[in-house]
Amino acid sequence: MKGLRMDVLCLGLIIADVSVKLKYPHTSFNEDLTVVDEINLFSGGNALNAALALSKLGMNAGISGKVGCDFFGDFLINTMKEHDCDIRGVIKDPDVDTSATVALVKPDGQRNFLHYSAASSSLNEESIDSCLISQSKILHIGGVLLLPGLDGEPMANILRDAQKRKVITSLDVSWDPHNKWMQKLASCLPYVDVFLPNLEEGKRLTGKENPEEIADTLLSYGIRIVGLKLGEKGCYLKTGKEEFLLPAFKSKAVDLTGAGDSFIAGFLTGICKGFSLERSGMLANAVGAMCVSSLGATAGVKALEETLEFMNESHSYTTQED
Repeated sequence: MKGLRMDVLCLGLIIADVSVKLKYPHTSFNEDLTVVDEINLFSGGNALNAALALSKLGMNAGISGKVGCDFFGDFLINTMKEHDCDIRGVIKDPDVDTSATVALVKPDGQRNFLHYSAASSSLNEESIDSCLISQSKILHIGGVLLLPGLDGEPMANILRDAQKRKVITSLDVSWDPHNKWMQKLASCLPYVDVFLPNLEEGKRLTGKENPEEIADTLLSYGIRIVGLKLGEKGCYLKTGKEEFLLPAFKSKAVDLTGAGDSFIAGFLTGICKGFSLERSGMLANAVGAMCVSSLGATAGVKALEETLEFMNESHSYTTQED
């Protein structure tokens, strides 16, 4: 643990990811036995992925969430310790199983998921240590819409309290299988400083189609910075005064798992370092590109210095700061 004062506290989903790399683009599961290329166990979950990526970038990252007293839980806590994360906010609950996801990874990096919510479902407002939030520059909540004990008013309360404590707030949603997007989220958005959904999530939340309209709708709730992850097209960022469409970096996609969380880690690192909005977006794109080059949610993420070298050498685009 790098110190009591944290750059970012990541609250939310902590998941054991079982990654299955499929051998063929259209693998069939109709047979009794299906041969695959690889099966691996990784750490996962929006909050944990972001925290590990932040730590690899050199940030003081903390984690707040819940695991079970089982093999998966021990594996995840050991992984957090190996990455020097602050785990004071992690609860080991003997009455629940650790959340787990099976990710079926196709040869082109695309994925399908089988998710068991378990411990994440029992996380509630009483589980959160407000003192840890006060010790952070940024509170990042990852996995919104898959946190039934927090989604809605409890999460709005946490975000409101964080802003009162002068903590920057950041939010990342998961895909809502119940299709109640804004019903769960609307009460939270007035207390969010940074919101970085992907394009499809933005469409579902706002009913708009193009990035500018999506961003304008979300900004109208009082959010300070809206960013839309556009995959191979990069990202679109907008505030009340600035607007950027930033190109992606070229990278061979091996596994897209964790790309969005790594993007967010890069962006929040930029904020912690005092980078401009534009340069923070470019750093986020670079971290995301490096992430997908390796199997697993954060294996491809490198230290900040190496990431900045990749960013500067891999693209002819330069920011206004350059």
